[in-house]
Amino acid sequence: MFTGIIEEQGAAVALLELEGAAQLRIRARQVLGGLKPGDSVAVNGACLTVIELHEDGFTVDVMPETLRRTTLGGVRPEQGLNLERAVVAGGRLDGHIVQGHVDGVGTIKSRTPGPRWDDVVITVPAELAKYVAEKGSVAVDGVSLTVTEVGDDSFGVSLIPTTLDVTTLGKLQPEVAVNLEVDVIAKYVERLLHQTERVGS
Repeated sequence: MFTGIIEEQGAAVALLELEGAAQLRIRARQVLGGLKPGDSVAVNGACLTVIELHEDGFTVDVMPETLRRTTLGGVRPEQGLNLERAVVAGGRLDGHIVQGHVDGVGTIKSRTPGPRWDDVVITVPAELAKYVAEKGSVAVDGVSLTVTEVGDDSFGVSLIPTTLDVTTLGKLQPEVAVNLEVDVIAKYVERLLHQTERVGS
């Protein structure tokens, strides 16, 4: 489990394609502390398993499902990546519950600079729109954000100075694709309500 509070902005070194899957080598420093093979790291919001450590980073496996559902298949060398190690039991949950299971890909629709923040509108796939609520939580490229507005096919967020400085969201421009993970609680509530309706019918 993750919190959506990014620890470090790393960088892609290389993406090695392997018969439908891939291995991604990442340059990093801060998240290497205590990291070992088999550990989970959220990379732009996708939970990936560390298979090898290097002096200046680590390598992860990227399965076919991840390549289909996320933007990681298009990662380029030196591209910035949001990194977060799995939360430690008993640690603070400063963001929200993020599983690292990307639900779909959205696109930056618009970006409006403010005095100390940026207002950003992001398109959302139709099948995910129902899970996004004003003042609710959403993870964008692994970053925990509060939804400020909701449209038919999009939602808005405000990026505070820390988010602009520490994450890749500070540089993303319109038309760029981003990984989205909606609030897992919303998905469970929907399933429970659906099951209740089936039993009652």
